[in-house]
Amino acid sequence: MRRAQQYKKDVVFALDIGTTKVVALAGRKNEYDRIEILASSTVESNGVVRGMVQNIDKTVAAIKKAIAQVERKCGTQATEVTVGIAGQHIKSFQHRGVLTRENSDVEINNTDIAKLKRDMHKIVLDPGDKIIHVIPQDYTVDNERGIIDPKGYNGVRLEANFHIITGQYTAYNNIKKCVEKAGIEVSEIILEPIASSKSILNREEMEAGVAVVDIGGGTTDITVIHENIIRHTGVIPFGGSVITRDIKEGCIVMNDQAEKLKTKYGSALADKIVGNQIITIPGIRGRESKEVSQRNLAHIIQARMEEIFDLVYFELTQSGYQNKLIAGVVLTGGGAQLNDIKELASYHLGMSVKIGEPVEKLAHGYLKHLASPVYSTAVGLLIEAVNKNEKLPTAPESAERAKDENPEREPAVVGSANRDSIWDKFLKKTTDFLSPQAEEDRDF
Repeated sequence: MRRAQQYKKDVVFALDIGTTKVVALAGRKNEYDRIEILASSTVESNGVVRGMVQNIDKTVAAIKKAIAQVERKCGTQATEVTVGIAGQHIKSFQHRGVLTRENSDVEINNTDIAKLKRDMHKIVLDPGDKIIHVIPQDYTVDNERGIIDPKGYNGVRLEANFHIITGQYTAYNNIKKCVEKAGIEVSEIILEPIASSKSILNREEMEAGVAVVDIGGGTTDITVIHENIIRHTGVIPFGGSVITRDIKEGCIVMNDQAEKLKTKYGSALADKIVGNQIITIPGIRGRESKEVSQRNLAHIIQARMEEIFDLVYFELTQSGYQNKLIAGVVLTGGGAQLNDIKELASYHLGMSVKIGEPVEKLAHGYLKHLASPVYSTAVGLLIEAVNKNEKLPTAPESAERAKDENPEREPAVVGSANRDSIWDKFLKKTTDFLSPQAEEDRDF
């Protein structure tokens, strides 16, 4: 069934369905081309394991709760949303496409490039896989290589190298199903590490060459960008939740206690621990308290983080761009908040490292908690949603009027955006009531 014409919306929505949390954001682009976040909501995620939906009902409940909170805060109904996808099922590879044109005198245009890109969706994949992104690397026109944008060239043979990202159809469909069960349409599904890079990098970094390492709850995602083009993506099936589990088993404590130990007292470098502070953990129901050495805690964390960075180093080597990353590595995600992780990553990867915060494209006055690396993916998804929305045509006045007369669904609670109109109606009714004509018409 063909989709109805899409028009530009006043507010757009993004949804990050993660292993530990579900984040919903509402925003728009302001007059200075900056992203203005109108509302945010974070709820606990219980139905996702290592980036993949395992329990649809629990995930749907979390999505409904997050979206309802955002709708209530911004006073706008969410009809469609941009969603992220991640997980260890994500794979990527390079593929070359060829298009033979009929007339070399006609310049290459967007139609030719789009046809070449569409042809990539016809390639044979592993059973159960689906193409998520097709990213052009460079083009060749009649043996002239290394062309970034072939529009305007004349030639018969148009070739291109593509970076193709695939994922399991089941995982892709489960995300779509969860959002639709929550009563919202899916506008677009984007690979989460690509979204993260949009929120924390500037143009100079992407031109120079940079690797984004997003350490999430269930996975660690890698994106390599060089000359403003995504060159490589990879997913490592370890994240912050694995570190928590290691602490739980190594220190013999409860899961929530292990999480608090990691975030409050943990360090990615045991050598940075001065002295040997002892952390006391209350016992369960009258049992004796337990004592944990902060240095031992750091050793547990460091061992797992070194394993993760070994796999990151392998991915960077596989990309072929390891020695071309002038801007080095940017760490983001919840795992990037670990104490001393920047120093460990720099030592292990042999590159300059910085912590990426998703404020690069935000308008002034954003909520301070959104400056955390935890929200890089969610903010990146919102940026993608806003950019897509800006390309849509403005709705004709007749369509806007029809929408006002026949609203599909009222938001949970009317926000400030609608409050003025209600007040105007109240004043109008009051004025009508007090008018001389109304005085004559009233029968007491």
